[in-house]
Amino acid sequence: MPEGDTVWQTARRLHTALAGHVLTRSDLRVPKYATADLTGRTVLDVTPRGKHLLTRIEGGLTLHSHLRMDGSWKVYAPGERWSGGPGHQIRVILGTADRTAVGYRLPVLDLLRTTDEARAVGHLGPDLLGPDWDPDKALANLLRDPGRPLGEALLDQRNLAGIGNIYKSELCFLLRATPWLPIGDLPADHVARLPALARKLLEANRDRPARSTTGRRDQNLYVYGRAPRPCLRCRTSIRAANQGDGSRERPTYWCPTCQPGPSPHP
Repeated sequence: MPEGDTVWQTARRLHTALAGHVLTRSDLRVPKYATADLTGRTVLDVTPRGKHLLTRIEGGLTLHSHLRMDGSWKVYAPGERWSGGPGHQIRVILGTADRTAVGYRLPVLDLLRTTDEARAVGHLGPDLLGPDWDPDKALANLLRDPGRPLGEALLDQRNLAGIGNIYKSELCFLLRATPWLPIGDLPADHVARLPALARKLLEANRDRPARSTTGRRDQNLYVYGRAPRPCLRCRTSIRAANQGDGSRERPTYWCPTCQPGPSPHP
């Protein structure tokens, strides 16, 4: 599941493959940009911003993409078989003499002026893996609505950018708080360590092929995806429920013993 660390890895892979090279193939398979041609332009850099990717191209252009739940970028060498999915799922192809980057199932793909990038990412809070990271600002954003459930506040990219469903559940477990606890009700010591803990988790995983929050070899995650298996701490069965307004499925996992507080289940 793409979260801030996954997007950071994707940006690094794309930057290594494309930056400094001239595009010899350009195919944007979305109706709005079907006639756009980027061939002959040099890719300047690929930068992650939270869960967003910004591919900056010579001539003041930026290709903005977002992976959401199912999107991915794959990089192929000449002659290598493309294996990211069927052809009808391809949304963009960017090729150079040495590498071809293919974007599959991208729900968001926009071509904009680099000077207009704020239209796409200007709403985001401090990026947990970015140069703009500001723990004080992130915490102030989170506490702006003290009655909001902790899990929802963590997922709101306007507060801090990079957390998805997995890190939401794992952070709540490490903070020993149910995801439905109003964030303003978190104990003061838990509140104080929240931004640093979130950054620590993402930084620890941005270079790992397999995400881990436990530090254990036998089990990578404390609660996410583990219902109804026993909690690694107390052996209580992990529970699962959707959290949010119902417009999107937001799977949430927690231990009812280690994480006391409100929940959708008695």
